[in-house]
This record gives sequence, structure tokens and C-alpha cells, in this order.
Amino acid sequence: MSIHSTISRRGFLSAGGAVAATAVFAGAQTASDNSASSLPPAIAALPVLSGQAKPFTAAERRSRIARAKELMTAARIDAVVLANNTSSSSYFAGLRLDGGERLWALVISAHAKPFLVCPAFEEGRARELLQDGPLSQDADVLVWQEDESPFALLGVGLKDRGLSSGTIGLDENMKFVFSDSIRAANPHLNLVSATPVTAGCRMIKDAHEIECMRLACRATLLVYRAVAQSLQPGMTTADVESLVARAYRRVGFEGEASLNVDEFTALPHGSSQPQTLREGSILMLDDGCVVEGYTSDITRTFVLGKPTDKMKSVFDIVQRAQSAAIRAARPGVPTGDVDAAARKIIVDSGYGPGFTYFTHRLGHGIGLDMHEWPYFVKNNMFGWDQSPHLAANMVLSDEPGIYIRGEFGIRLEDDLLITESGSKLLTPQCPSLDDPFGNVG
Repeated sequence: MSIHSTISRRGFLSAGGAVAATAVFAGAQTASDNSASSLPPAIAALPVLSGQAKPFTAAERRSRIARAKELMTAARIDAVVLANNTSSSSYFAGLRLDGGERLWALVISAHAKPFLVCPAFEEGRARELLQDGPLSQDADVLVWQEDESPFALLGVGLKDRGLSSGTIGLDENMKFVFSDSIRAANPHLNLVSATPVTAGCRMIKDAHEIECMRLACRATLLVYRAVAQSLQPGMTTADVESLVARAYRRVGFEGEASLNVDEFTALPHGSSQPQTLREGSILMLDDGCVVEGYTSDITRTFVLGKPTDKMKSVFDIVQRAQSAAIRAARPGVPTGDVDAAARKIIVDSGYGPGFTYFTHRLGHGIGLDMHEWPYFVKNNMFGWDQSPHLAANMVLSDEPGIYIRGEFGIRLEDDLLITESGSKLLTPQCPSLDDPFGNVG
């Protein structure tokens, strides 16, 4: 569970998933601040992992486009429109499209040539961004002047491809002003959600995607352990977040983490109030990092010193709930049933009913976005598929928690891979509150 909507924030428009880390990495930290001699020993000893990451190729993205076309045909969608900095345009074409209030849109058709709509003054850059990607030989670039309608131009591009009255899927993350303007300029089109195509592709990860997420998870857990070994009473949350930034710089990935202390751990997304560590404080670290665009999302709760008996008791319940979810998750199982399996452990242990103490869903899909389809919860979300079933190679967070207002909260979060016959975590499960990183290799 991230305190942020996603860790992979981007400025303007970029090609591929490889974006230089900037403010997330260190803010005011300089290169000399991150030299081994200036780091706490545990952070200085972190391995450099960035060399293990392998970029995605144009051929891999072309296979994704081919799969999207199959899903379009099945859903009777003639084309999909991806616009305004959605990770789906990165997934299919290696492009993040964000022109602010100016429309950049990638249109992928089930049977016709793809095209990109962009401002006329950006045409050169658009062609440059396309040239090394999967659409370099195929995509047309349609340009609009500042006093022209890009939404009407999009309709012209579709008409030229025989889709003057087709069914067009719009990315679910498209700005309303864009989707509404496309509708107004093209009343002849049947506009629907593109989610059956975009999520239909992205929910199922291939081996390369899983490899990236596994590496991101390993990096995150190593960073958490190194930071935990570097903590001292008197540090503030800002001090700890700086350590996290320097640790991620050390391993070579873009990453961050939020820290919450004592009673603030009972707020699932924490608090922005300044907090100070003391001996005996219970601490919750949450968030992750990005490897070739793919995220991790991990939470570890631990104590600076000795946990109380109540803390250990609550931890044991949460750990059993997480384990129950692992046992329940397998292909063909409704996502809501996995939430129910974990929630039953917590409620039957006296922390219920319903969402009283375990106040959020069990988890969410993870990939290019830290939160994406599908979701571990009854009735799901957003109306696309109210009762989705799990399938092999989905990756979701498994993050049960118990939150006792005014006292403390405990959440354990790991990323769960659905296998052909069951499920398994991409990271070792936290063994105990006394030794939370004892099994991290």
C-alpha cells in the first residue's frame, strides 16, 4: 500500500521506461553525500543492482500490441485511444504522453495502421520518440495547429482508416476534458472504455515483467533492512526518508518510502505530521522502487527496540492472515475470496467485524502502476469487472493489517505472484516482529 498513487511519476513526455531519477532519489543529496565513507555502514554495504535490469525491446512491445488486437476483436472494439501520460502508452509503445492541456494521443486499431496525434510544433520530437519503438515503421503522425481541434483531427484519422462509425475504446485514465471533447467532436463514434483491452493485456505479466518486479522487490527489501539497521532514537521521519533515498541511490533504482511512527502507524496511509523515533517505537515503512518502469510495493512493520506482547500478538494474526491469502490465491479463484480468507483470520481473532480494524482491501494489482487491475476485494472497483477471477502470472499486493486507533497498526505487505497451481511471494515473508529482516538474503 503506497502512500502515493504511484511511484513512477514523470514530467512531460518520455520514451520508454528509462527515466533519470531526480528528486525522488535524493532531493538535496549530492554525489559526495552518497559516497561510501559518508553513509551508515549498512547502507554503504548495499549491492549495486541496477546492472541486472534488462530493457524491454521493440519486439516485446509488438507482441503486446498483437495481444491487444486480439482482445479488441473479442470485445468488438475497433481501436483504442491512449492519452495524457498513461502507463498504457508506455506498455504498448514505449511512450509516456503528457502535453499538459495539449492532446497527445496514440491510436491503436484492431485492423488498421496506428497513428499519433500531437501538436504541430512537436512533430519532430514525436517522430524521434517513435523511431526506436515498436511503431517506428507503422505509425503515422497527425499534427494540429494551436488554433485547430485535435479532437476533430483524431476523428479524421479514424475515418481515414474506415472507422467513421466504429466503436472506440478510451483509456480509463484519460482526462475528462479530453474524453468529453473527443465525444463532442465525434458524435458518430461509439465511445466505450478501453479497459478490457488495456487491463486485459497488462494484468497478465510475462517472464521479463516478473523478473523486473522480482528485482524491484529484492532491492526494496534490502533497502528497508539497511535503513532499519541504521536507525537511532531521536531521528525524525525526514531523517529516515533521507536514508531511504540514499539507500536507493546506492542500489541504483528510483525509489522512496514513507515512514510512520507509533500511533501514526494506525493510519493506513500515515500522516504528514513530523514524527520522531524513540526507543520502543513501532515503525511502518511503505512504498517501493522502479525497475524498467515496473514497481514494487512492500510494507514492513518493526520496532526500534523490544516489541510489547500486544504488538507481537497482533503481528502473529496479521502474518497468519497474509499466509491465508497465499493459500487461497490460485487461478480461477474470485479476487474477493482471497480478501475474505485473510479477513476471516483477523475477524475471528477479535479484530472485527468487517473493516473495523482491517480497514482496507487486501491488495491491488501491481505493474507499471503501483496500483492497477485487478483488486483483492469483493465487488472490485470502477465497474469494469465486478467479480474478476485470478489467472496465472498476475501480480498483486498481499497486505493485511490491523489498525488500533490511538495505539499502533501493523501491516505486512509483499507482492504475490499467481502461479499455474497456486501463488507465491516475490519476497520472503516477514518472519517475526523481533527479527523482521532475518530471512533477507
